[in-house]
Amino acid sequence: MPKTTAAFLLFLKDHAARTEQLFLLGDIFEYWAGDDDLDSAYPRQIVDALSAVSELGVKTFWMAGNRDFLVGNDFACAARATRLDDPHTFDFANQRYMLSHGDQFCTDDQAYQIFRAQVRQAAWQARFLAQPLNERKNMIADMRQKSRLHQQQSPMIMDVNRDAVSESVGAHRADILIHGHTHRPARHAGALFSRYVLSDWDFDHKPVRGDWLALMTDGELKRHHAPDELVIE
Repeated sequence: MPKTTAAFLLFLKDHAARTEQLFLLGDIFEYWAGDDDLDSAYPRQIVDALSAVSELGVKTFWMAGNRDFLVGNDFACAARATRLDDPHTFDFANQRYMLSHGDQFCTDDQAYQIFRAQVRQAAWQARFLAQPLNERKNMIADMRQKSRLHQQQSPMIMDVNRDAVSESVGAHRADILIHGHTHRPARHAGALFSRYVLSDWDFDHKPVRGDWLALMTDGELKRHHAPDELVIE
């Protein structure tokens, strides 16, 4: 997706570079086969761009998504990014924020949750990463094909389960939850907490999609939609 890549690189250069902290909440890559793929052309391009942002003094944080959960310490060092657990909480301007990729809240999709629990185990990852890189990429392609078929057959269970969200937010005593994964951008305001959902990014197809949230120094949380300068014609 060359236009999407160009838009992300422009976002890093013209927007992320002017902030104090940058939080990436997963699925930046379509897949990540292992840190031994770092020197391939495309991963290196993204890693170098992230490193350039960090060199400007921006503290960069990385949270794994369901597509790039195999990102490891070598990637983090190369990108000069700090890896975060999911969820991650912090306090700012009298509010507690909770950041998450969001896939663990989709508990109605029981088949996916079983798969997620399996591939997040250290033993499974060690066995997978022990395979040759090309074999891993072939396995990932097969898993992605099965995932697409599963999504087509079960579209109604791909959103978050509200009870799962409320339970997790309550356990972390958060006021604001920010997550992605579902590709259903919105702000859900409730009596106990607010939930902000980020969009996916796609600048190669119409309609163009892409947004981010900016937390201002006064505590205001602003959503920025894909501006004209990020739409690569």
